[in-house]
Amino acid sequence: MNSLLKWALILFVLGSVILNIVLIGVHSGRGPKCSAQHAHPLRAQHDNRSLLFADLTREEYFQVQQYMLQQKGLDISSKQTTKPSGNFLFLIDLSLPKKSEALDYLDGKGPKPVRKATVVVFYGTKNYIKEYEVWPLPDPASHKDVTRERYGTELPLSKRLVTIGEYTLMFGFFQDEVFSKLGQLMKESFGVDRDRKLNAFEQMPRGVRSGDRKTWVSFFRDMSGMYIHPVGFEVLLNHESTNASSWKVERLLYNGRYFNSVEQLKQDYENGNVQKIVYKESVDYGSLKPRSSPLQIGPQQFDVEGKRYSVQDNQVVYMKWRFAFGLSSLTGMRVFDVRFKGERVAYEISVQEAMSVYGSVTPGMILTKFLDSSIGIGRFAHELVRGIDCPYQSTYVDTYRYIDTPAPVRFRNSICIFEHNMGQPLRRHFADFFHHSFGGMVNSALVFRTITAIGNYDYMWDFIFYQSGSVEVKVHATGYISSSYLVDGALKYGHQVAENVLGNIHTHFINFKVDLDVSGVKNMFQTKDMEFVNVSLPWMPDRYAMVPQLVEKQLKTEQEAALRYDTKTPRYLHIASNKTNRWGHQRSYRLQVFSFAGDHLPESQTEERAMSWARYKVAITKHKDFEQTSSSLYNQNDIWTPAVDFSKFIEDNESIEDEDLVVWVTTGFLHIPHAEDIPNTVTVGNGGGVLLRPHNYFDEDPSIGSADSAYFDPGAEASCENNRMACFSQETCSPNLETFTYHGFEGVMKFNDWD
Repeated sequence: MNSLLKWALILFVLGSVILNIVLIGVHSGRGPKCSAQHAHPLRAQHDNRSLLFADLTREEYFQVQQYMLQQKGLDISSKQTTKPSGNFLFLIDLSLPKKSEALDYLDGKGPKPVRKATVVVFYGTKNYIKEYEVWPLPDPASHKDVTRERYGTELPLSKRLVTIGEYTLMFGFFQDEVFSKLGQLMKESFGVDRDRKLNAFEQMPRGVRSGDRKTWVSFFRDMSGMYIHPVGFEVLLNHESTNASSWKVERLLYNGRYFNSVEQLKQDYENGNVQKIVYKESVDYGSLKPRSSPLQIGPQQFDVEGKRYSVQDNQVVYMKWRFAFGLSSLTGMRVFDVRFKGERVAYEISVQEAMSVYGSVTPGMILTKFLDSSIGIGRFAHELVRGIDCPYQSTYVDTYRYIDTPAPVRFRNSICIFEHNMGQPLRRHFADFFHHSFGGMVNSALVFRTITAIGNYDYMWDFIFYQSGSVEVKVHATGYISSSYLVDGALKYGHQVAENVLGNIHTHFINFKVDLDVSGVKNMFQTKDMEFVNVSLPWMPDRYAMVPQLVEKQLKTEQEAALRYDTKTPRYLHIASNKTNRWGHQRSYRLQVFSFAGDHLPESQTEERAMSWARYKVAITKHKDFEQTSSSLYNQNDIWTPAVDFSKFIEDNESIEDEDLVVWVTTGFLHIPHAEDIPNTVTVGNGGGVLLRPHNYFDEDPSIGSADSAYFDPGAEASCENNRMACFSQETCSPNLETFTYHGFEGVMKFNDWD
């Protein structure tokens, strides 16, 4: 036994030594972790004047809430279960300052504008909505009713969106007045019992005329991706009264047939006078659980010498860029005071609205026109998933919101910021017959992102800042399609995507606000395009050729500059200044819109006024502080008499020559759902946006001054002097990489090869 123990100890020690040698060898081949610290000083500096645009802090939300609750004459509640008949403090958000005052402060010419908040109260006792401004923050002492000032009219309570308190009553109503009275049908058709239920998905708008509050509610199986599990049962609920005891069912739809009451459906079902839906178990085709185990982690990116950008409070500094940012509960992402090389190029770039119009044969989706800012786009910006929603090493920012809640809510990591290799060179040129060299530059850009999950759809919003001085603003859609139960005639409105499931055709229209200030606030709107002209050749006057020629035009009024979707649009659209670059051309920024949107709702439809911004690919208006947004919190629930009708912005047809101009850009895509939308719609190809590009704004491409540029001649391929990639494999924290090599000059054709 002693001999065996001795050999066991020897083998154990030997094995330990071998294991340690292996581990030392493995880890010695790895470089140390890359530092999160900046290896080089930032080119731009932070400026705390950006706090002018900062979202309200948690403490400011509390201060405003307490101030409003203490105003005895208002008699309002912050309880989330407040009934429609009560007075409910629904929203607190930042009030943006007047632009002229903000610019004076930002440019050191005036005092800091007073910080204010907007408060929205639903007065169920008085049957109207009020908006207040509360100031100064962080210690409010005054408030003012600004409803009529902002909207030119009072706001009836029917314009309010459905609150959590009202939803609670609605779900209770369906249980007590519908499900409990149709027990046999619910069990036999939909498998409803103690352990199984149906989920509701409401359609909007809520009726057919102003003042209506009649909502078609469709029901779906309580499964993964419920939106693609319709059961063929819809109910029209009249909830116009603030007293839930007065609510009633006006219509029902069961398996494609309409019924006037719950009792009629119950009687016909039990008497066998309807074609019954027979429940059967459904495959969980909406689940996003992986169906195979991952073999290895996909490509990742890392910052070799630390991050080349900095985030401080609500401001980002990156290379030659600097901007302030915020996240509105209603409209979502926005940036302010956007500067390149210290010069302001935009005062504001922001999301305004996301709208969808659906087609269907079933009642709910026949009417459906979603206006997401009326629900709250930024409201649904939740935590981003590290390494999936954003690169793993991104900088993540928390946000706070107060909307339909008893207290401000913290949303961790709801914004991400990262520098990203866009996957193609920003510019490059390789050797020609005469000059043998390579020059190029990697396209590294800064991405500012959030993702909002609004019901079934997830929208990914990106603002991208390029080293060439361009800014790209874009959106991509993913999430689940909205579907309806397959009935006769349904295939005119989409494709079948699962058993008894129709993926309904719909449009996505997105509206962005772009307040460019090109060399100041005195700007104009220009278009450029080409046309072929028949030109006599100077050296052969009797010979002609069709030659493309530049066509330039300056548009002078708002109506002239409202470029409709159904008309041909010039290819180059510019916001220009009277100031010129070195070559005598007006400094300008070009608007390059990427869109595959469907047709806009005809203007003959009364609902169209609530989304009249979508008439235009691009519209240019003179800046006005009271024309802050193209849509409204109240447009969805009174779509026939909208609180904000964008078409009125251009109705007065003001001059846009040498004025402070705002660009309203509409983009989007038509979505005809297909089998590959099951289980989930992918982002590829489902999006749109606008690129803001300098056009004669500079004397040359500003990225030529970037340290990311690379250059080498034959024989200097391995030199690090002008090509950091040549020594990348030697970086102390880089992964194990192959040594940089290049043999491209060997294949260059030379004239002396022909001798």
